[in-house]
Amino acid sequence: MHRDATLTIDEQNTHDPELLAAIGLGLFLWQCVVWSGWKPDYLLPGPAAVFSTLWDYIQEGRLQEAMWITLGRAAKGYALALVIGVVIGSLVARIKVLRVAFGSLITGIQTMPSIAWFPLAILLFQLSERAIMFVVVIGAAPSIANGLIAGSDNIPPILLRAGRALGARGFSSYRHIVLPASLPYFVGGMKQGWAFAWRSLMAGELLVIIAERPSLGASLEFARQFSKAPELLATMLICALASTLAIRVALQVDPAAAIG
Repeated sequence: MHRDATLTIDEQNTHDPELLAAIGLGLFLWQCVVWSGWKPDYLLPGPAAVFSTLWDYIQEGRLQEAMWITLGRAAKGYALALVIGVVIGSLVARIKVLRVAFGSLITGIQTMPSIAWFPLAILLFQLSERAIMFVVVIGAAPSIANGLIAGSDNIPPILLRAGRALGARGFSSYRHIVLPASLPYFVGGMKQGWAFAWRSLMAGELLVIIAERPSLGASLEFARQFSKAPELLATMLICALASTLAIRVALQVDPAAAIG
């Protein structure tokens, strides 16, 4: 396991120069578009103006406050979606009647755009934190549940028979056989669930702005309303960076190591 972890770190270090080169190329292309005069500077500022605004944003403490609120919402919503997804996925995977009744419905809900849930969320919970949490959970939970269902479907039958022969039944069978054997698919569902949760959260913060809760989404909306292009692009960069870092952390999860 130690050797595998070392290889993972080496591979990450190998890709770091490529990542930096890609970032540099992206910034250069961005500056080229600005130089082309396609849009005036007050609508499409260059990297220098945006990073200067970002630095001011950090010094004023506004960035830290907005990130703390947004990441806190993301963590709470994703944790709740994880619990609900595991419960629903476990029940649907093992109970045939539930599979027939709700299996395709879970996939249907997963494919719905998160933005489509907001009219219902606002109708039920008004412009509140609960409206945002509702959409984050309903965006992420189906992916987590489907990951667990797919993992359960791909468990070799011999493992289940061996578990029953050794006395593993009910919750014991789930704990020692079903969940470990489903882990590669389950982790994949968790990663996809995080992506859906983040997208749902960004949409929610743009639509549901709560007083004295200056989130990243609210910062984006205010920057758009007041035509502050450098601040808008700086906030977009932070959103992209936070999402990228979360994905890079998630990619370090090794299901095989967890099972072993």
